Amino acid sequence: MRRLLRFLKPYAAQSILAMLLMVGLTLADLAVPRLVQRIIDQGIAPTDMELIRSTTMLMLAASAASALFAIGNNLLSIRVANCFSADLRSALFRKLQTLSFGNLDRLQTGQLIVRLTSDVTQMEHIVLISLRMLARAPLLLLGSSVLLVLTGRELVLIMLVLAPAVALVVWPIIRVGRRMFLQVQRSLDRLNNVLQENLAGVRVVKAFLRGDYENSRFDQANRVLTSQVIKVSQVMAFVIPTLFLLANAATLAIVWFGGRQVTTGMLTVGQVVAFMNYLSSTLWPLLMLGMVVGTVSAAQVSAQRINEVLDSAADISDQPDARALDEVKGRIEFENVSFSYNSDCSEPVLNGINLIAEPGERVAILGATGAGKSSLVHLIARFYDVTAGRVTVDGIDVREVTQESLRSHMGIALQETVLFSGTIRDNIRYGHTGATDEEVVAAAKAAQAHEFITEFPDGYDTLVGQRGVTLSGGQKQRIAIARALLTRPSILILDDSTSSVDVDTEAHIDLALLDWMEGRTSFIIAQRVSTVLNADKIVILDRGRIAAIGRHTDLMDSSPIYREIYESQLGDGGFDE
Repeated sequence: MRRLLRFLKPYAAQSILAMLLMVGLTLADLAVPRLVQRIIDQGIAPTDMELIRSTTMLMLAASAASALFAIGNNLLSIRVANCFSADLRSALFRKLQTLSFGNLDRLQTGQLIVRLTSDVTQMEHIVLISLRMLARAPLLLLGSSVLLVLTGRELVLIMLVLAPAVALVVWPIIRVGRRMFLQVQRSLDRLNNVLQENLAGVRVVKAFLRGDYENSRFDQANRVLTSQVIKVSQVMAFVIPTLFLLANAATLAIVWFGGRQVTTGMLTVGQVVAFMNYLSSTLWPLLMLGMVVGTVSAAQVSAQRINEVLDSAADISDQPDARALDEVKGRIEFENVSFSYNSDCSEPVLNGINLIAEPGERVAILGATGAGKSSLVHLIARFYDVTAGRVTVDGIDVREVTQESLRSHMGIALQETVLFSGTIRDNIRYGHTGATDEEVVAAAKAAQAHEFITEFPDGYDTLVGQRGVTLSGGQKQRIAIARALLTRPSILILDDSTSSVDVDTEAHIDLALLDWMEGRTSFIIAQRVSTVLNADKIVILDRGRIAAIGRHTDLMDSSPIYREIYESQLGDGGFDE
């Protein structure tokens, strides 16, 4: 947790002021038992009403000061804790933006959501408790212990016995609780993963009548989480009663031994009463520790999980001497490229790829599912790094330039179409926020999206809803294409981005792209042969290797794989998708 204290630095002054107010609060509280002793021994016994009145006024002043200090401390503590958690949450979110595709492949969405919400909230609680209660505990413990000795040395032995007993109760539970809270957070991760998957795929669940299965899957994760929460709560349930038992035993001991000391004249009644009050003040921090032991254990686990994200190194990062890629002509070359998603380079997805795309060429990529088509184009944008060989843009290795400058020259429509909450106009402008309305409309027309957009009552100001749920698959794809075109990229990558579009619309998109991308290099992954007939270069991938390269007419003569694909879709015995 100490490593996360750096997020408190901007609020150091407010934190210190809160601590100073806590010092004042503690001193005011410690003064009250001493004043009570004074009233009993010097006021009530000799019936000195003047001393009683003056001491009472001092007690009221001390109580008022304590209340003011407490209010000020609470206000500052709440502000610091919430600002701390906001900064920590922002740091986690910004960290996620720096992670590469490989990191995000390994991290599950549910886990990340829990770390940005539940885990950060746990850290917020511990900061709040530290500034309000934990900061008070050592001050109160130290002050009360000193005053205990000054008030009645004969009874200090009771405290010396009680403190180790409390430590024997609390410390083992802290150690056990930390492990149990780790299991609880992991179970919460699994529950959130199930929930996130179900909400994202609710239409699939309903379509395949898998509601009962999803209910049982959620119930299982929910039962595991509930069971573990109950277990950790049961362990923590022993703390408070045990500590109160020890505190009551100490109080009885004081009454017993203190009473005997009063009868012999070694102590006064006021001293015994003050000693009991100071013992309560001494026990309060220990009791408080028992009450917050669960929060402390949970915060330790949450801090560890948060640090795992903050300490994650992006698989893809700019080299120290990386330069900006200024002007791009668009010559892309794969030089004996191999790629594997596994760190040990086993099971390569691409193997021995040699491919050149000249500036302005339209390169189409065909192949069966799992052939490595998407992996190939992901290497151009450096979403992943090659395992062997290199990918160059205008002769420059993509690893030698900054990722930002590289991708600023690219327009990309990924295989999974993702739209964001907001208007259609906002989604098209996502990659070029400064684009004019005329440019937005031009890109939409090129993507064959303008017609259906204008049919909506609000046109380009139509709200698409979360993940674009209000649009059809084909409409979302066309908006994604318009978003890619609007950046006027030097390199365009369309990763199976017309799979949900009808053949006629796809043909219109293809014709529009001829004019829009003139002089620009484009890579088009497609399932339909009709999409690639006019490509300058068609690449056939088969199990991660290039099986053939050429134009349509050449491949019909030289590539059995291409000819089979063509005949199955457009030939006499095939069908037109």
